Amino acid sequence: MSETLEARVKQQTITAMKARDSERTTTLRLITTALKNRAIEKREELPEAESQQILATMIKQRRDSIEQFTKGGRPELAEKEAVEIAVIEEFLPKALSTEELSLIVGQVVAQIAEGAGQKPGPKEVGTVIKAVQAKLAADGLRAEGRLVSEAVKAALA
Repeated sequence: MSETLEARVKQQTITAMKARDSERTTTLRLITTALKNRAIEKREELPEAESQQILATMIKQRRDSIEQFTKGGRPELAEKEAVEIAVIEEFLPKALSTEELSLIVGQVVAQIAEGAGQKPGPKEVGTVIKAVQAKLAADGLRAEGRLVSEAVKAALA
């Protein structure tokens, strides 16, 4: 993975422009703009992890928009947002399934129980969520925060 995320997006933008795929080109330009704006804010190049975090945020924003457009009776706009999510997800590691996430949560809960001498209870949800997210980041995996929270609460219940 010697090529940066920004370089891959730039290459895909050129390909989409040549193919005259306007929706894809627009989405790729949005990604490029978001990454450049953050780099300008920080006044340095972005590490790969931070670039991926920006894309995850973009996906979350689009999911919220889909929900709002669906409630507002605008399915054509919701469809446009769904297409943007599909393009953005191409540049992120594959998201974990709920089964895979449950396995990781189970491992983390077992580690915490081993260290503390007892299984964490519902009051330690925040601690377990942080540990799970740290493990996901360390392993280069991706899962939506809401799903992590639900899996942890189910494991501790």
